[in-house]
Amino acid sequence: MNKAVQRGGTAALITIAFRNIFRNMRRTMFCVAAVAIAVFFIIFFSSLIDGMLQSMHDVVQTFELGHVRAVSARYEAESEYSPVQYPVAEGASLASVMERIKAIPGVRAAFPRISAYATLQESVVKHAGLWGVTMGEETAVHNFNFTDKTDGLVEGRYPAPDSNECAIGLRFAEKTGLKIGDRIPLKTVSSQFSDKLWAPVVTGVFRFDYAKMDRETIIVDFTRLQRLLSLNDASQQIVVYAESPDMSARIARDMAPFFNADDVITEWTDQYWIVMMDMYQPVYYAMYLVFLIVACLLIVNTITMIIHERIKEIGMMGSLGMMRREIVTVFFFESLFLAMTGATVGMVLGGIVTVIGQHVPLRWTSIAGESAFAAMPAANAIFFRFSIGALARSWLLGVVVSSLFTLFPSLKSAFVEPVEALRR
Repeated sequence: MNKAVQRGGTAALITIAFRNIFRNMRRTMFCVAAVAIAVFFIIFFSSLIDGMLQSMHDVVQTFELGHVRAVSARYEAESEYSPVQYPVAEGASLASVMERIKAIPGVRAAFPRISAYATLQESVVKHAGLWGVTMGEETAVHNFNFTDKTDGLVEGRYPAPDSNECAIGLRFAEKTGLKIGDRIPLKTVSSQFSDKLWAPVVTGVFRFDYAKMDRETIIVDFTRLQRLLSLNDASQQIVVYAESPDMSARIARDMAPFFNADDVITEWTDQYWIVMMDMYQPVYYAMYLVFLIVACLLIVNTITMIIHERIKEIGMMGSLGMMRREIVTVFFFESLFLAMTGATVGMVLGGIVTVIGQHVPLRWTSIAGESAFAAMPAANAIFFRFSIGALARSWLLGVVVSSLFTLFPSLKSAFVEPVEALRR
């Protein structure tokens, strides 16, 4: 037998290993299922987490920082209060600054924005946020509703430029009972610390599928809010969108000369939740490995049982002249075939689920409730992120780790003495 093996070399050993996996189909299916389940869950959770991260990226870029945001240092220090008395690029012409930013290579768009708080009168909701934006220009650049890929309007229209009009979120409308044509009496504080009473007319209702905006935000025209808050020719914030998010660092550097020394230019990657989620990346990989190791332990146990059940066969192989290295090779390749088959099945199932999840999102409000993600900058709908690279990495991880875990029981087979094995 040794001569036959030598003539065939490694190919003959691989053939023997391949045939062995069909000798006990129940045992084979058990091992394949273990690896398949592990690889499936690695793909499932990695795609889900990637989808959550992408949702956070979209929310941060769309509603908070753009790809790059410029504000004054004093605003940055008190940003939780949304102060309007600290304009960015103070002393410079806003129109001139905007023109210079838009001329930077790689800049797709740049917009001024204002965020302020308002106290509502004659309403069950006492406080809301005012968001002053140039909606016509912004909706031409990006979608506000990530689920439907639309501008988010469900009824009416957005406020016209420099008008006493506003749009409110669907949840806000449900809580207050407001509808199109109603006025919202409110009070806000200007940059000169004077009270400003205002009663804009509701012209539209939006749903962005982002709880913070849908529940507590009133959208108004930037120019109208700028005049109301006595900002003159200034803006509280300037947000910039690049042709690619990867350009944000370079654009931030190019923008710096257009602003005062105490202004703060922030990239979207510096946002608190983005940084924190990136820090948890090792935890995600550890979680993936737990699934795989549990499956590998099952394979190790199964291979050990195979060696124990086939102890006489191992003795026969040794007595016929097979070297220990060749016996190890046979059992290792048998384990490798099981791992590859299981990883392939798990990869296919995981790929199918993630492809479906790209079009049919998970809704966190129906799974964990609205309050579970209220503090996080994430949309309600989470789409899976399908990636050929992720599937390939998961398959490779499943095969490599499973194969390494089977080395010990495979080596054990080499130290079975032929005479002792034939006596059992």
